[in-house]
Amino acid sequence: MPDVLPHPDGPDSTARPWCSVVIPVLHEAVTIAAQVAHVRHVAARCGMEAEVEVVVADGAKERDTLAALPEGCCTAVVSCPGRARQMNAGAGKARGETLLFLHADTHLPPEAFTLLRRARQAGIRAGAFRLGLAAPGLWFRLVERLACWRNRLVRTPYGDQAQFFDAALFMAVGGYPDQPLMEDVEVMRRLRKAGERIVILPGRVETSARRWFVEGPLRCTLRNLCLRLLYALGVPAHALSRWYRAHKERS
Repeated sequence: MPDVLPHPDGPDSTARPWCSVVIPVLHEAVTIAAQVAHVRHVAARCGMEAEVEVVVADGAKERDTLAALPEGCCTAVVSCPGRARQMNAGAGKARGETLLFLHADTHLPPEAFTLLRRARQAGIRAGAFRLGLAAPGLWFRLVERLACWRNRLVRTPYGDQAQFFDAALFMAVGGYPDQPLMEDVEVMRRLRKAGERIVILPGRVETSARRWFVEGPLRCTLRNLCLRLLYALGVPAHALSRWYRAHKERS
């Protein structure tokens, strides 16, 4: 069971927020304060600072990321390691009627919460934002364009696009499946099979391109495509995870 540490969310921690931003982390002590401040800034820019809470779910036994959080900036949750488990643990302690899952290296668009509220008022219960990569170059623009085409075709946005859900819907579908890879793909597949409409909001997130720089843009892109294709063909997530770890060790 996750532990909740005493980081009350804002001056009035009893008022229920409209949106809970859940950030899964693992050894992100250097950047977590800036990431929480970024979410707060976007919420304030949208006029919703008092309606947005931040939940940080740490999967490291050292709790180093939580130790770096400014006092009172968010709700801090200790979880078992694994992104799916951490996001589910954070969702379990979130109080908002809307859940927004944000990676530690992804920034929201300036109008994120305005777009999200409009979508929710229109009855949209699940979706994500457009993908953006925080790096210059034609290759990265091509990756963004391919992601846009994929989203239009199959409506299965990935976790680095800041997925959002109606909280009750997320709990009803069982949250993210407990698997080491493709949990973001699987939850969207389950919702689509259940007839849920998945919407891509017009705002664009900015996700770190550090993986592409470390591994090389072409190699990283081809690796990701192989993983997604193999998963679509029925290869279990645990087998893909073993292959992924071996691939990273050789990089």
